[in-house]
Amino acid sequence: MAQAIQKVGVIGAGQMGSGIAHVCALAGFDVKLHDVSPDRIKQALATINGNMARQVSKKVITEEQRQAALDKIAPAESMDDFSDVDLVIESATEKEEVKKKIFTDLCPSLKPEAILATNTSSLSITRLAAATDRPEKFIGIHFMNPVPLMELVEIIRGIATGDQTFEASKEFVSKLHKTIAVAEDFPAFIVNRILLPMINEAIYTLYEGVGTVEAIDTAMKLGAHHPMGPLELADFIGLDTCLSVMQVLHEGLADSKYRPCPLLVKYVEAGWLGRKTRRGFYDYRGEKPVPTR
Repeated sequence: MAQAIQKVGVIGAGQMGSGIAHVCALAGFDVKLHDVSPDRIKQALATINGNMARQVSKKVITEEQRQAALDKIAPAESMDDFSDVDLVIESATEKEEVKKKIFTDLCPSLKPEAILATNTSSLSITRLAAATDRPEKFIGIHFMNPVPLMELVEIIRGIATGDQTFEASKEFVSKLHKTIAVAEDFPAFIVNRILLPMINEAIYTLYEGVGTVEAIDTAMKLGAHHPMGPLELADFIGLDTCLSVMQVLHEGLADSKYRPCPLLVKYVEAGWLGRKTRRGFYDYRGEKPVPTR
């Protein structure tokens, strides 16, 4: 039988972590949200409140559901606050050493039967699991951004992930009303293995002067019917995240076709990371986004 999950911990109160807390609370789970910065937790709670209010205005949920969900989310001041949770989902920055440090600090606070999941979009589940005291209870649960709107969740087993952990994770994701895609533990899994090389190729197309930012995005929106152009999407994801995934693909698969475009590297070095820094392939500091190239 699958292990029952009722209480969920989320580590990381950024865009992904707040979205995960949002959908978990709406699905009826008790949620504890932790971040190294208490201010980020406050900001996340305000964001969740605002996003749920928009769902009420669009009649996606009722005001009663919003209030009930908000009451289910509580700040976690320290790792010790996760002592009674059944599942912890790590959603920190996409850096392996950061995630491993979190697991090292977290594991002593967890009850033995607690499942530990990572929301990594590209890193090895097997390697991350080996940094914990419970590789058989470790799994990848990769949500898409923005979490409340995107229907898909990738579930990835590491080599040591137990059947009970796998079944419990699938049951949990199903209760969030998400569709599951099971991926093998290869660099970037399914979605990013396909999506990020496309974005990287779009950046090469810009780098080589084949088209402008506006031309490339318009071509893919109208020519391939994508809802968002690849450069606009890169800004939305975060250019630092795009670069991290491409580096994982390049190093993990040792194929030159995954080499990050030098222009992507240059933008990240400049601190132009997209929407979150208000500058990337578009400049977001004015009334409307303007292409930077």
